Order: sequence, then C-alpha cells, then structure tokens
Amino acid sequence: MASIAQWVEGARPRTLPNAVAPVFAGTGAAAWLGAASWWKALLALVVAVAMIIGVNYANDYSDGIRGTDDVRAGPLRLVGSKLAAPRAVLTAAVISLAVAAVAGVVLAWFSAPWLIAVGAVCIAGAWLYTGGSKPYGYLGFGEVAVFVFFGLVAVLGTQYTQALRIDWVGGALAVATGCLSSAVLVANNLRDIPTDTQSGKITLAVRLGDGRTRLLFQALLAVAFVLTLVLMLATPWCAVGLIALPLAVRAAKPVRAGLGGRDLIPVLRDTGLTMLVWALAVAAALVFG
Repeated sequence: MASIAQWVEGARPRTLPNAVAPVFAGTGAAAWLGAASWWKALLALVVAVAMIIGVNYANDYSDGIRGTDDVRAGPLRLVGSKLAAPRAVLTAAVISLAVAAVAGVVLAWFSAPWLIAVGAVCIAGAWLYTGGSKPYGYLGFGEVAVFVFFGLVAVLGTQYTQALRIDWVGGALAVATGCLSSAVLVANNLRDIPTDTQSGKITLAVRLGDGRTRLLFQALLAVAFVLTLVLMLATPWCAVGLIALPLAVRAAKPVRAGLGGRDLIPVLRDTGLTMLVWALAVAAALVFG
C-alpha cells in the first residue's frame, strides 16, 4: 500500500506550476482589460490544479499497465513501482478530473456556457495523452497538446471567463506560458529518451534525438522571454518578468552541459519555478500597470 507521501509524490507536485501559472497570466490579462474577477480566478485555479493532478494520475495508470514505467529514471510512479493497484490510481484520476469538470461547469455557466464543450475536449485530451488504444503522447504530440491546453486554452480561457473577450496581451501571455509549460515536458522526455525508446513510447524527444531536443528546450525558454519584451509595449512594467531569467539560465545549464538521467530532474523543478515566477511578475505588472 502506498503511503500518503507516495500518493502526493505520484501526483507529481513539481508540475503544479503548469496549472497555476496560466491562471495567474490569464487573470493578469483580464486585469489589463479592467475586468479581473477574483472568484472566477479561484474557480479557474481549482479547474487547472485538479486537471493536472488528474492528468498525472491518468498517465501513471496508463503507462503503468502498459509497462512503460517498468524501467524509469524519473520521479516515483505508483503503478509502475507496484506501490498502488492500477484501479486505485485510476480512481484517483477519475475523481480529480471530475472535480475539474464540476468547477469548470460552474465557471462556464457564469461566464459563457459554450466553454463547457471546451472543457470536455480538455478532459478527453487529458485521458487520451497516454490512454486509449492510440495515445497521442506515444506519437510525439505531447508537447503540442501541453502548449495548446496549458498555454492557449488555459490562459485565454481564464482571461475570457473574466473579461468575456481576449486581446493581443492575452495572446502573447498564452504563447509564452505554453512555451514554458512545453519546456517542462521536453525536459522530462529528454531525460526519458533511453527508457522511452526501449518501451516503444515515441515521444517528440525520441523523434528529434538528444541534441535537437536540447536545442528545442532552450528555444522554448528564449521565446518566452522575447515575448516578455513584446509585452512591454502594453506597459513597461512587464519588464519585471525578466526577474525569472536567472532561473531559466539555471534550468538550462544541465541541458546545455549534456547531462542525462536523474541529473535532469532538477531541470523540471527549475523550469516550473521559472514559469511560476515569470507569470506572477508579469501578472502583477498588468494588474498595477
């Protein structure tokens, strides 16, 4: 039986910035339009956090029953390590996604009911990433999905539910957040290239190879900070987002140095911190600018 600490680790708390940062960014974009709603922001946060926990447990379940996690260099997986029964992990995933669905329906009902359909697509995307007969995460589309769901949809959806419209500031924030969020997955898949190749999980990193995946990671970080400069056209205060640059440099250092395996685990943490600090700083600039 897995302990509470192991269940928490299985939820992969290091990925929580992927859920929290888009809500901060989207709320900042709504505030820029003079329409921030803090109770809607909190509901969006519940949706995002419950969604990513559900995704992580669903991936743990699907990868575990396929045997993908039998040999693994990354963080703990509950099913792959035989610490929890597959049905228990599946139940945790379903409960988390159900919480996200309920909170999402309430948020959409008080904003724009057609967003319920968008939420349904998001939940389907969460399951089909590694679930189903042909999971798209095994075909090299994981980074694209993260960019769309945890970048474009999460940021612009948060802005729209509060302001009932989107603008170029929200678009720039969405692309930058999507790049940083995708960079977390790129780092994860870079670390897992040997084991994913062995298990037949053809991620984008496996397709690109080690060298080009390292370049992609650095390019995604660079795009986010270039867009920070673009956001200064809205208000010069957005330059405060550059305070996250040292964290990005620290995240990229092991990647640039050619490290692999468990030596790349800190890259996920530092990339997530980069995204969280950046989103907080830029959102604050838009709120007070």
